[in-house]
Amino acid sequence: MGPCQGVAVMNMSITSIVSAAALGIAIVLAPAAHAAVSQKTLQNLNTAYQGESNASNRYAKFAIKAEEEGYAQVAKLFRAASAAEAIHRESHKAAIQELGGTVDVFELEAVTPATTAENLKAAIKGETYERDTMYPEFLAVAKSDNARPAMKTLEWARTAEKEHAMLYQDALDNLGKNPTKDYFVCQVCGMTLTELPTKKCPSCRRSRDEYKKIN
Repeated sequence: MGPCQGVAVMNMSITSIVSAAALGIAIVLAPAAHAAVSQKTLQNLNTAYQGESNASNRYAKFAIKAEEEGYAQVAKLFRAASAAEAIHRESHKAAIQELGGTVDVFELEAVTPATTAENLKAAIKGETYERDTMYPEFLAVAKSDNARPAMKTLEWARTAEKEHAMLYQDALDNLGKNPTKDYFVCQVCGMTLTELPTKKCPSCRRSRDEYKKIN
């Protein structure tokens, strides 16, 4: 048998591989499959995907309301958060697919903005829940599965929501006299900052070049 003949080898024992190599047979091993992930982790990722989709849409509507009420700085914050949630949405979607799951079809929730003050309070409540309850619980399940794609995207979102909650609280505390600030959103992990990092994103550790200024 010639040395150029290729043979696909799957589930071979070490002895079989060594024997084949001794005969000059080319070995083509099948790529390692993902470790089994629980349906709970996939369900949690879908819940997070839908939640971030709704948050992105809701904050975009809140931004329009803030502009109408003359709160330009708050409108900019809502646009930045909307952009960040859209990044989380796509990151969660990618993790679902990487883990062999299916992205559930759903409809966005209807949004009827209240006053900007009320919208900020609602945003703080939502971000606080995600920061303190939802994402920690989802992360615990993902860690028990050793589902690294899920762990990564959930941690990125949790870290960004912590920042969003603080930014929203500051905006509410200073409503009507909000100082002018810029907002920068990492296009990889959705981290939202008022100043560019010195070198790397503090969340995903990618270059500061991944940040985009939101106007």
